[in-house]
Amino acid sequence: MQNNEIKTQPGCCEDELNTGLLTVTEAQARILDSVTAVDGTESLPVREALGRVLAVDIVSPIDVPSHTNSAMDGYAVRAEDLPAEGVREFPVPGTSWAGRPWLQPIESGQSVQIMTGGMMPEGADTVVMQEHVERDGDTVRIGNGHKPGQNVRAAGEDLAAGQPVLAAGKHLTAADIGVLASIGLGEVSAFRRLKVAFFSTGDELRAMGEPLAPGEIYDSNRYTLYGMLKKLDVEIIDMGVVRDQRDLIEQAFTDAAAQADAIITSGGVSVGEADFVKETLEKLGSMSFWKIAMKPGRPVTFGNINDAVFFGLPGNPVSVMVTFFQFVRPALLKMTGETGLSDVYTVRAQTTTALRKRPGRFEFQRGVLEQTAPGELIVRSAGAQGSGILRSMSEANCFILLDPDCTSIAAGEQVVVQPFQNLI
Repeated sequence: MQNNEIKTQPGCCEDELNTGLLTVTEAQARILDSVTAVDGTESLPVREALGRVLAVDIVSPIDVPSHTNSAMDGYAVRAEDLPAEGVREFPVPGTSWAGRPWLQPIESGQSVQIMTGGMMPEGADTVVMQEHVERDGDTVRIGNGHKPGQNVRAAGEDLAAGQPVLAAGKHLTAADIGVLASIGLGEVSAFRRLKVAFFSTGDELRAMGEPLAPGEIYDSNRYTLYGMLKKLDVEIIDMGVVRDQRDLIEQAFTDAAAQADAIITSGGVSVGEADFVKETLEKLGSMSFWKIAMKPGRPVTFGNINDAVFFGLPGNPVSVMVTFFQFVRPALLKMTGETGLSDVYTVRAQTTTALRKRPGRFEFQRGVLEQTAPGELIVRSAGAQGSGILRSMSEANCFILLDPDCTSIAAGEQVVVQPFQNLI
């Protein structure tokens, strides 16, 4: 008797029949709950610490600025000597330069010329801008209407001695390097660089420069992964292309786990007969999950091999970039020791193109975000949304986030957008 029903199997990335998948939010939370910061640290000169993650709290040993000084070129006076009305003349006995202060106390009725950054003379508490006075030889004429304490920067106004400056886990920016220099700190303790090994799997993949036989393609995934990893300032271990053979994939897993904190593969995580990544992970390590209710990029394998965290990404080029940005990147940042504010955010924008999707999965469509006026954002589709169309990622600067229940959005409606320009 003929069977008129088809028994479905666990599907590949485009199969809509599967249910019970992890949501994007659940997968993100599970990954972040599973990873911890590296434990190694190193001492670095401040300049070399740019882009690294601070390993210890920093407390200021000094006041910054170290002395009360002028915020303007002008004349330092005692506020009580300023005229309430009319004009008053002040003798000018000298000048306080930045780095060459006037060390004598100011007397009642005197005014000391002072340059920006110059130390305030003892007794002076106010600076009148040079544009607001009349100078005649050793005398200056100052009118009324000035406020006591104006144009003066107090000692410790930026940082006070003993005040916390930067917390451990801070990703050091150019401003942070300047702050550390301002307190005279020549070296800082930073977490060591995270070691990340990655490779592609697939018999069809060829390296740049090799001729392509029928059915073969150039391996682009390793290049996009390399570029995204370079953005994170990690130590990169490129293990090349591994053929679809169990023993070769097992050896690659073993070699990667021996030298890296994290392992990333692309391809081989679906259910084809030559997809060995998932079964190798189950054999050599442990697997937390391998399917997420999202598009593109549903088959994402996450687990551990010995002490290394493992991310098995899909083989389609766009899926690699989407899943790296949504899952791998946040995990690697946490593993570097970073605890600061996320540089990933969402905004609302008006779509100028109609958008469509099937229900059931969270979808990351590539878009182009533009500002038409201050505070006004529009977004349009970057074109065809197939998971193999890498050009769409090159032309896009954001993801348009579409909820699982969404099926269509008309042009002119508001959508949630996640910018990624300069992040991947």
